[in-house]
Amino acid sequence: MTPKIAIVHDWLITFAGSERVIEQLLQVFPAADLFTLMDFLPEKDRAFLAGKPVRTSFLQTFPFLNQKNYRNFLPFMPLAIEQLELSAYDIVFTNCHAVAKGVITSPEQLHISYIHNPLRYAWDMQNDYLSVSGITSLKALLARSILHYIRIWDSTAANRPDIIFGNSGFICRRIEKIYRKKAEILYPPVNTDYFALHTEKDDFYLAASRLVPYKRIDLIVETFAQLPDKKLVVIGDGPEARKLQALNLPNVTWLGFQPNEVLRDYMQRARAFIFAAKEDFGIIPLEAQACGTPVIAFGQGGVRETVPGLGQPGPTGVFFHEQTAQALQAAILDFEQNRSLFSPSACRANAEKFSNERFRREVRDMVERAWQEFQIRNQ
Repeated sequence: MTPKIAIVHDWLITFAGSERVIEQLLQVFPAADLFTLMDFLPEKDRAFLAGKPVRTSFLQTFPFLNQKNYRNFLPFMPLAIEQLELSAYDIVFTNCHAVAKGVITSPEQLHISYIHNPLRYAWDMQNDYLSVSGITSLKALLARSILHYIRIWDSTAANRPDIIFGNSGFICRRIEKIYRKKAEILYPPVNTDYFALHTEKDDFYLAASRLVPYKRIDLIVETFAQLPDKKLVVIGDGPEARKLQALNLPNVTWLGFQPNEVLRDYMQRARAFIFAAKEDFGIIPLEAQACGTPVIAFGQGGVRETVPGLGQPGPTGVFFHEQTAQALQAAILDFEQNRSLFSPSACRANAEKFSNERFRREVRDMVERAWQEFQIRNQ
């Protein structure tokens, strides 16, 4: 008997890293039904759904809720995810960076959860969540009390899946620390077909990101202010844009938001891609490597698993270990001095280890194996 599968995603707001996982899951399990708390995905970003209907929670009908303020409704999300009706499915696959893992299933259902991070808003990014949500100091005590409740619920919800996968070893360690649960590594998919190899490089460095504080584009710009003989191109938009562009550095070119075709073109031609954030996994450094472009990265988070550094066979990048302009400047100079050690073909070969095809194969094998073992246990 072919199992009936439900895929549950936190929310559909934009097409980003976790939505790329949904895109690949729907290719592996085209008959699966898709559930989410809310769907405000723009029409231009819906192609990856391939016409798949999206079933939403009661939050979809909340007055005043939209794609800009949805984080304010976090206190209602645990209740909403628990109300999804999933009893008709044999396998429930939750794709989770927030609350999806908290769905309620029966002992006769196999629940597999792919966790991109423990709920950041309630744990290590609590202060960022309060800031982005516009919560003032007068309401801070109430907000922190709500987040305390969310943490308790989140810890309980982490016990509901039968099997947990994390998107990197870094995240698996966080899952064990916060939830006291063992998780296996399942690296996310990277579209290495689209980000094609290009061996000829130009005389500029590239940074590409949403311009928000934790991405640390400010650090990259500050560094290039001290390196006037080197050129930086920045692609992306966000709250930090006006402040950073006001520096008006002659060696920094701001392109704002650009479509993927433009991003790919600059990524293929850049001397190196600079990545200063501490990320759960970090897909964009792998997209750069798929283009044959080395990476200069802050040496914490998932990037340590996706970028072989100097001293390793076939290095594809250089790490800096403090988020300071001095440390990044030293890494850039280290990269310049060792440029002969980095080859576009080595970058490409490393990125191909994380391809879409690899992800689909591993997910298919993992779900089939888990379903067989689950049936044997429940005979």
